[in-house]
Amino acid sequence: MRKIIIVLFLIFTLLILYGFWIKPDNLEYGHLFIGLGISGGIFIVMPLFLYHRWNKRDVKDYMLTKDSFKKMREFESTRDKLKRDKKEGFSNKKNS
Repeated sequence: MRKIIIVLFLIFTLLILYGFWIKPDNLEYGHLFIGLGISGGIFIVMPLFLYHRWNKRDVKDYMLTKDSFKKMREFESTRDKLKRDKKEGFSNKKNS
């Protein structure tokens, strides 16, 4: 799947570049190739890439639920406590 995505990406990129290259000589075909390259990238390569990246992931891990808010609050409180302890430890060493 990865190789297919890379090949399609290169094909559509080359279409866009070719469109810009022939645009000064033939405006109509230049716009056609640029449009085909952009449309193919948006409607073919991007969905394939997103499917490939999200294929085996659990969507629940990325949803905001009460449990995830609770975990975030716990993480922030432990992070703040560690910062405070570091700061107090540094100031105690400085005063000694």
